[in-house]
Amino acid sequence: MKAKQFAVIGLGRFGQSLTRELTRIGHEVLAIDLNEEKVNDAIDYSTHAVQADSMDEQVLKALGIRNFDAVIVAIGENIQSNILTTIVLKELGVKKVISKSRNSMHGKVLEKIGADIVIYPERDMAIKLARSLVSQNFLEQINLSSNYSIIEIFTPQVFVNKTLIEIGLRNKMGVTALAIRRGDDIIVAPGPNETMLSGDVLVALGHNDALDNLSDLD
Repeated sequence: MKAKQFAVIGLGRFGQSLTRELTRIGHEVLAIDLNEEKVNDAIDYSTHAVQADSMDEQVLKALGIRNFDAVIVAIGENIQSNILTTIVLKELGVKKVISKSRNSMHGKVLEKIGADIVIYPERDMAIKLARSLVSQNFLEQINLSSNYSIIEIFTPQVFVNKTLIEIGLRNKMGVTALAIRRGDDIIVAPGPNETMLSGDVLVALGHNDALDNLSDLD
């Protein structure tokens, strides 16, 4: 895997965790925050750490911010700073700007001003936890938007030894099977005649309401 260059702006809990993980898996990460203490701490878990005002266009230019593969605006408490930083990054021509949102209204503003991806860490974590608590089959979820997601679930018992067309996954449930994980093997884009076996993991794409119905099956 080729190492990429990321900048994380805002070193709260989310920004710190993201920086640590990106660094751990072998990428270069520039950590940025106004708080000197947080920046000093970040020296130990990032490639570079800089105390800077992310709303200052000249400062970001000097850091070469437009050369990064992606910049993540992880500022959480100060919504104004979050929004203005996103605007500055877009005006500087950053390839991909990913901005953290606190709520749906904040998210709509970020989308309007051009954020390439808007994320909702607290909401998404709450949804994931709720689903894992109420569904014995649920494994993982990736939120693509506020309405659509990809989930991984163990094959519900009612699906076992039935083909996808017999199950009616697409036609009846409105869900698309992206892959089936069977032991160490992965069946990508399974055909309608593929039979689901006990222990299979289904990777499915769909509207969140349809995925909720799927997760609730036994």
